[in-house]
Amino acid sequence: MVFAEIKKHIITAIETAIQTVWGPSAAEPPLQLKLEYPPRVEMGHFAVGCFPLAKSLRSAPAGIAAQIAAACPADEIVESISAAGPYLNIRLNAGVLFATVCREIIAAGQEFGDGDDGRGKRAMVEYLAPNTNKPLHLGHLRNGALGMAVARMFAAKGYQVVKANLVNDRGVHICKSMLAWERWGEGETPAEAGMKGDHFVGRWYVRYAREADKDPSLENDVQQMLRQWEAGHPATVDLWKMMNGWVYQGFEETYRNFGLDFDAVYYESNTYNLGKDIIQKGLADQVFHRDDKGNIVFNLPEQDFGLEKNGQPKKVTVLRPDGTSLYVTQDIATTVLKVRDHDLNFSIWVVGSEQEYHFKTLFRILVDLGYDWARMCYHLSYGMVYLPEGKMKSREGKIVDADDLIAEIKRLAEAEIRQRDPENQLTDAEVVQRAAVIGIGAIKFYLLRVRPTQSIHFDPAESISFDGFTGPYCQYAYARICGILAKAADRGVDEDACDYGQLGNPEEVMLLQHLMQFPDEIAGAVADYNPAKVATHVFNTAKAFNQFYNKHQVLNARSTQRVAARLQLIRTTAVVLKKGLHLLGVATLENM
Repeated sequence: MVFAEIKKHIITAIETAIQTVWGPSAAEPPLQLKLEYPPRVEMGHFAVGCFPLAKSLRSAPAGIAAQIAAACPADEIVESISAAGPYLNIRLNAGVLFATVCREIIAAGQEFGDGDDGRGKRAMVEYLAPNTNKPLHLGHLRNGALGMAVARMFAAKGYQVVKANLVNDRGVHICKSMLAWERWGEGETPAEAGMKGDHFVGRWYVRYAREADKDPSLENDVQQMLRQWEAGHPATVDLWKMMNGWVYQGFEETYRNFGLDFDAVYYESNTYNLGKDIIQKGLADQVFHRDDKGNIVFNLPEQDFGLEKNGQPKKVTVLRPDGTSLYVTQDIATTVLKVRDHDLNFSIWVVGSEQEYHFKTLFRILVDLGYDWARMCYHLSYGMVYLPEGKMKSREGKIVDADDLIAEIKRLAEAEIRQRDPENQLTDAEVVQRAAVIGIGAIKFYLLRVRPTQSIHFDPAESISFDGFTGPYCQYAYARICGILAKAADRGVDEDACDYGQLGNPEEVMLLQHLMQFPDEIAGAVADYNPAKVATHVFNTAKAFNQFYNKHQVLNARSTQRVAARLQLIRTTAVVLKKGLHLLGVATLENM
């Protein structure tokens, strides 16, 4: 028997009772009976609300519940069904329930919670989108954590996921770094400066801003450099390639440290001139029109975008009179290109909330251009990330640098590990390795534990804490289970001797409920594009395990059968914790 069969058995028992009381036709579908979990485990293992039955059975939900409960006999699976107001509280044979759930999860291993909802569908998750004039910052870390988590969640549900990165590698902001280095760099390289390439180039971006405040004529010079680059001026292009190369080397190091990877990389330098043909065809098809200034524009539908203050339709310019493109022009073309390259069914963009209007207009334009897949485009909008110092301002050099933050969190993790190892049993290499796993996990979990649209005030000390709603707390629960299982193996405990019927106290039932709910939480997180649902469930599962373990013996339980059963229960818990953390991009340790 599998868990799904137990749930079906419960519903069938209730339907049979309905037929007994109200006649065979009363149980015809759809009855919309839904298994839920009672607010307190003492009430039972499951609950079913009778509200959907009120209309068809022409009776109050509380009365329906009482009659169904009276008509439901016990069997080898269902111990009792009792009425509690409009709800049915269902208590099962604990041995059957625990055995079924634990065996199923352990057998599934890291595939537990996976599904096939997305089988045969290809989804692209585009995330990060860095600029090559500065290093990655804290906002990029949130973007990257979200992108990787969403990609893993969708992959778990059977989708073929393409992780993509669109690198903003051209434009006036890139030329600012180039001009500053050309004027004042004196040929220095990142290696000579002892800096990562992205930090080195970012320093020259800040230098340009400082010099431009003193000499506004630099703006003319940087515009001239951009024109030279667009014209293919050899020296300018060579300078651009060299400095971007330095940045990419720096980016790759940060990607490795934070666990970011991509299946496809697009560069703005290859796409910024695309889209003009699409615009011209749209003009011919009357999707666009020319305004009185010669711009090619798109009229935004009033029902979705409203009107301007003067009562006229809102418009988006997609091509200037001189034939030059805009950002939306490029995005139209790049989106079409990505769909064609990867045969996508839909796309997800992980981009900050300040771009919500842009994506709303982009998707509407694509729909009106006749691309059916445009209705399956989704902007995963996320809020700002702050440190106590306030909002990031890269132009002023006040950036919350990703590498610096990662290093600081690792340092805090190392200090915590050494504090927990007063006898210095760990080697320095072990401390560094564990600090990296704990530190990176702490950052990701902290960034993912709230819904994406919510802004975050990132507290480094809180993120690394082993107590509370944090990554290290969840990692430690997993490591604690691994330690118990290792001790059991050393003692030669026979887990096959388990008697699941000896389980069933409130803490064990609460823990089991969290394990049973895990697949539904993944499905809900995918449906809402919200990894916070997984993070919250992982934390609640870790908390339920700790409450169980703090109150009940495992290795020293009163009987060998109970020892073995509890070992199976916590082994099952370890599977769920590890899988949940994996979906968030958080690695686990067997020893902390």
